Amino acid sequence: MTSEITLFVNPTAGRGRGAHAAQPAASALRDAGFSVRTVLGADADDALHRAREAVAGGTGALIAVGGDGMINLALQAVAGTRTPLGVVAVGTGNDFARELGVPVRNPAAAGRSVASALKAGNIRDIDLGRVGERWFGTVLASGFDSRVNDRGNRMRWPAGRFKYDLAMVAELAAFRPVPYRLVLDDGPALEIEATLVAVGNGSSYGGGMRICAGAELDDGLFDVTVVGDCSRTTLVKVFPKVYRGTHLGHPVVTSYRARSVRLEAAGITAYADGEPLGALPLTVECVPGAARVIGC
Repeated sequence: MTSEITLFVNPTAGRGRGAHAAQPAASALRDAGFSVRTVLGADADDALHRAREAVAGGTGALIAVGGDGMINLALQAVAGTRTPLGVVAVGTGNDFARELGVPVRNPAAAGRSVASALKAGNIRDIDLGRVGERWFGTVLASGFDSRVNDRGNRMRWPAGRFKYDLAMVAELAAFRPVPYRLVLDDGPALEIEATLVAVGNGSSYGGGMRICAGAELDDGLFDVTVVGDCSRTTLVKVFPKVYRGTHLGHPVVTSYRARSVRLEAAGITAYADGEPLGALPLTVECVPGAARVIGC
């Protein structure tokens, strides 16, 4: 592996933490003997183009500095290649970083962790989810949770996590279960009324909500969590359990494991790694060993 590596930086992540994180992360990597170049973009498309150029040019590693959205963008550049991805997590949720067990909101420590892992050869293959040509690392959300994302993204105030808390309250007021058609692998279609359906390559989303608590990044399967038809009162009781993963034992929650999932429902936008994918219907595939990641 070449000693030249690339920092892929989102300067706006975590309300400006991305810009401040790049320097201590780069310093830690340089102190460990690596040559570091930085990639920025005028927008997401430009940034991805530059990241793909770095990968095609033989960079030793692509290190994403930012939140889950930036990591998702980096996955589009490294998926299907042998270029390993490292993470300096300074965003709001940082779920992918937690899956890898790397430092969160401590860019100097994250830089040292990446450098140490690279020198030790601590790189492993993980699965990714794929929808068409789009890849994701953690969870695909659809239903109540994606509607909260929709509403939160439309809100100009307040900033940060509180915006999504308010969006959740508003969505609860308008809450109705949704008719889904769900096909797992080559099995029969399941016609269900559901509050949400989450497809997990990783276990958590939304900053530690363990919606697919049993999911593993390298087992070749998705964990699929279905929260069924339930009242608003039941949903309010069940949702806090998501942070511990204990919601999976509730009678309204059903779990499945599958390599591919077909989701159909009217009026629902899917999100993956917190980023909008598009309206259902869509088919999600688990691709084993699709990316290489740098661990602790």
